Amino acid sequence: MTIPVFRFAPSPNGYLHLGHALSALINFEMARASGGRLLLRIEDIDATRCRSEYEEAIYEDLTWLGITWEEPVLRQSAQFDFYRAALARLEAAGLIYPTFESRGEIARLIAEQGRPENWPRDPDGAMLYPGHGRSLSLAERERRKAAGAPYALRLDLSAALARAGPLTWSETGGADAGEVIAAQPQMWGDVVLARKEVPTSYHLAVVVDDARQSVTHVVRGRDLFWSTSIHRLLHSLLDLPVPLYQHHRLVLDASGQKLSKSTRATALRSLRADGASAADIRAMVGLTYDALRAVRAPFASAEARTLDRNDN
Repeated sequence: MTIPVFRFAPSPNGYLHLGHALSALINFEMARASGGRLLLRIEDIDATRCRSEYEEAIYEDLTWLGITWEEPVLRQSAQFDFYRAALARLEAAGLIYPTFESRGEIARLIAEQGRPENWPRDPDGAMLYPGHGRSLSLAERERRKAAGAPYALRLDLSAALARAGPLTWSETGGADAGEVIAAQPQMWGDVVLARKEVPTSYHLAVVVDDARQSVTHVVRGRDLFWSTSIHRLLHSLLDLPVPLYQHHRLVLDASGQKLSKSTRATALRSLRADGASAADIRAMVGLTYDALRAVRAPFASAEARTLDRNDN
């Protein structure tokens, strides 16, 4: 029998807020209810924004919430060789190519082709790459690399889709519980998978890490729902196992926007300093008794029922 493996994977580029607390607690409770394992992964590939003090704060905040996880903790900054190996496989299959335009140059190329406001955008709101780099010859690509030009490695989406064919994933909870979702990688265009200075992106690192850590259940916020489309494509191209997915509700601010470090959402450590308890945090994110039962429902067992009684 396969033991369920869950993971919570924050980036140490700011302090954890209530949205992180909800995701971490859901993963923790699902791991407990299923008799599974909870892993903690530190997604620190962005060296310019990630800081050691934020990483230490993650451990402190999760411990304060009563969450435990397996050791050792995987840090993405120590996994670059695995990401390079995945890129090498994609390159050997003719599925990635380098592009050398800056963001400003890409915006100019798009403006030259029509009205930028009408240009298609990916689920994160970025304008899709117009594809100019695909026309560069191999010799020109190598010349620019040898000259030290900065570049991004992009997925050749057309070639990737032709190789993979139609893809789906299974949702195990939330609004789409029990549904098989048709992946739509085309929403992302020729997505960046790595850059000259960093041999990975979020999309590549997360599928490589989930496979290496034998993660069976990916439980994360609804804002990452359509990221699963590009992740499913990468699973197929790299022959990686496909986990089950659940995209839970988000914690919203007073204006109805999701909480974000970039908008300086109130940190857990600030709430703690103001006198909040771990139980208060559970209440703030809506993990009531009934909500916990719903979280544990897919793993209904004698252990889960015991946990329910203990929380009543």
